[in-house]
Amino acid sequence: MKSNTYIKSSREYSLVYNHKESRANKYLVMYILENDRMYSRIGISVSKKVGNSVVRHRLKRLVRECYRLNKEQIKTGYDIVVVVRQNAVGKNYWEIESAFLHLCKLFKINNINL
Repeated sequence: MKSNTYIKSSREYSLVYNHKESRANKYLVMYILENDRMYSRIGISVSKKVGNSVVRHRLKRLVRECYRLNKEQIKTGYDIVVVVRQNAVGKNYWEIESAFLHLCKLFKINNINL
């Protein structure tokens, strides 16, 4: 994945958070904001309350992989911030992917019907 497909600075995260358009399910919260780019960017946030660094990094890797494998199905031109909830600890890839795609469907940013 190209380095420009990630939201990196706290200013960019704040822009998405302050837009206040969010949806949530049991494992994830997704914030979204339209951008003026020809590609979508993703930012992943996992609080220290969720677990130690090993647990947090594993969850980030799972969400990043969900995005990577499904980015062709997601419409371009959006900044997406995914916040991982504590309920996601110990869940496998398929449960996280299902939660991620569910939120994409709620926002109507997926190109196919799930």
